Amino acid sequence: MSSNVILMLTTLPDAQAAATLARAVLDARLAACATQLAPSRSVYHWQGGLEHADEVPLLFKTAVVRAFELEKFIAANHPYQTPEILSWSAASSPAYASWVDTETSRPTHV
Repeated sequence: MSSNVILMLTTLPDAQAAATLARAVLDARLAACATQLAPSRSVYHWQGGLEHADEVPLLFKTAVVRAFELEKFIAANHPYQTPEILSWSAASSPAYASWVDTETSRPTHV
Protein backbone atom coordinates (compact mmCIF):
# COMPACT_ATOMS: atom_id res chain seq x y z
CA MET A 1 0.00 0.00 0.00
CA SER A 2 1.28 3.47 -0.80
CA SER A 3 0.79 6.92 0.66
CA ASN A 4 0.97 10.34 -0.96
CA VAL A 5 3.48 13.16 -0.68
CA ILE A 6 3.61 16.39 -2.65
CA LEU A 7 6.52 17.17 -4.94
CA MET A 8 7.04 20.87 -5.62
CA LEU A 9 9.50 22.17 -8.20
CA THR A 10 10.92 25.64 -8.73
CA THR A 11 13.91 26.96 -10.64
CA LEU A 12 16.44 29.47 -9.37
CA PRO A 13 19.12 31.57 -11.05
CA ASP A 14 22.11 29.83 -9.42
CA ALA A 15 23.25 27.28 -6.85
CA GLN A 16 23.57 29.86 -4.07
CA ALA A 17 19.97 31.05 -4.50
CA ALA A 18 18.84 27.41 -4.53
CA ALA A 19 20.77 26.65 -1.33
CA THR A 20 19.39 29.75 0.38
CA LEU A 21 15.78 28.92 -0.48
CA ALA A 22 16.21 25.24 0.42
CA ARG A 23 17.59 26.15 3.84
CA ALA A 24 14.80 28.66 4.54
CA VAL A 25 12.12 26.13 3.58
CA LEU A 26 13.68 23.40 5.72
CA ASP A 27 14.14 25.77 8.65
CA ALA A 28 10.43 26.63 8.42
CA ARG A 29 9.60 22.87 8.38
CA LEU A 30 7.62 23.31 5.15
CA ALA A 31 9.41 20.42 3.44
CA ALA A 32 11.18 17.31 4.65
CA CYS A 33 13.74 17.37 1.86
CA ALA A 34 15.01 19.68 -0.87
CA THR A 35 16.91 18.18 -3.80
CA GLN A 36 19.00 20.49 -5.93
CA LEU A 37 18.97 19.07 -9.45
CA ALA A 38 21.57 19.53 -12.17
CA PRO A 39 21.76 22.96 -13.74
CA SER A 40 19.50 23.34 -16.75
CA ARG A 41 19.02 25.71 -19.66
CA SER A 42 15.56 27.25 -19.96
CA VAL A 43 14.12 28.96 -23.03
CA TYR A 44 10.90 30.91 -22.60
CA HIS A 45 8.89 33.92 -23.68
CA TRP A 46 9.11 36.84 -21.24
CA GLN A 47 7.86 40.39 -21.70
CA GLY A 48 7.70 40.15 -25.47
CA GLY A 49 11.04 38.48 -26.04
CA LEU A 50 12.58 35.04 -26.12
CA GLU A 51 14.81 34.51 -23.07
CA HIS A 52 17.56 31.97 -22.43
CA ALA A 53 18.62 31.31 -18.86
CA ASP A 54 20.84 28.89 -16.97
CA GLU A 55 18.84 27.78 -13.92
CA VAL A 56 19.04 25.39 -10.99
CA PRO A 57 15.92 23.27 -10.41
CA LEU A 58 15.00 22.65 -6.78
CA LEU A 59 12.60 19.83 -5.88
CA PHE A 60 10.86 19.82 -2.50
CA LYS A 61 9.12 16.86 -0.85
CA THR A 62 6.36 17.93 1.50
CA ALA A 63 3.22 16.71 3.21
CA VAL A 64 -0.16 17.26 1.61
CA VAL A 65 -1.17 19.56 4.49
CA ARG A 66 1.91 21.79 3.97
CA ALA A 67 1.70 22.17 0.17
CA PHE A 68 -0.27 25.43 0.05
CA GLU A 69 1.92 27.03 2.72
CA LEU A 70 5.08 25.89 0.91
CA GLU A 71 3.85 27.37 -2.36
CA LYS A 72 3.17 30.73 -0.71
CA PHE A 73 6.58 30.66 1.03
CA ILE A 74 8.41 29.96 -2.23
CA ALA A 75 6.56 32.79 -3.99
CA ALA A 76 7.33 35.24 -1.18
CA ASN A 77 11.03 34.31 -0.92
CA HIS A 78 11.92 33.71 -4.57
CA PRO A 79 14.21 36.10 -6.44
CA TYR A 80 12.11 35.97 -9.64
CA GLN A 81 9.15 38.26 -10.23
CA THR A 82 7.10 35.32 -11.52
CA PRO A 83 8.68 32.11 -10.21
CA GLU A 84 7.94 28.73 -11.67
CA ILE A 85 6.15 26.71 -8.99
CA LEU A 86 4.85 23.32 -10.09
CA SER A 87 3.45 20.65 -7.79
CA TRP A 88 2.00 17.20 -8.05
CA SER A 89 1.00 14.34 -5.82
CA ALA A 90 3.25 11.29 -5.83
CA ALA A 91 2.71 7.84 -4.40
CA SER A 92 5.36 6.88 -1.90
CA SER A 93 6.05 4.11 0.54
CA PRO A 94 4.14 4.50 3.80
CA ALA A 95 7.43 4.79 5.69
CA TYR A 96 8.64 7.67 3.49
CA ALA A 97 5.30 9.49 3.71
CA SER A 98 5.38 9.08 7.48
CA TRP A 99 8.88 10.58 7.60
CA VAL A 100 7.76 13.53 5.43
CA ASP A 101 4.76 14.10 7.69
CA THR A 102 6.93 13.98 10.82
CA GLU A 103 9.56 16.34 9.40
CA THR A 104 6.96 18.92 8.35
CA SER A 105 5.03 18.83 11.60
CA ARG A 106 5.45 21.75 13.94
CA PRO A 107 5.15 21.45 17.70
CA THR A 108 1.93 22.83 19.11
CA HIS A 109 2.51 25.53 21.71
CA VAL A 110 -0.21 25.87 24.33
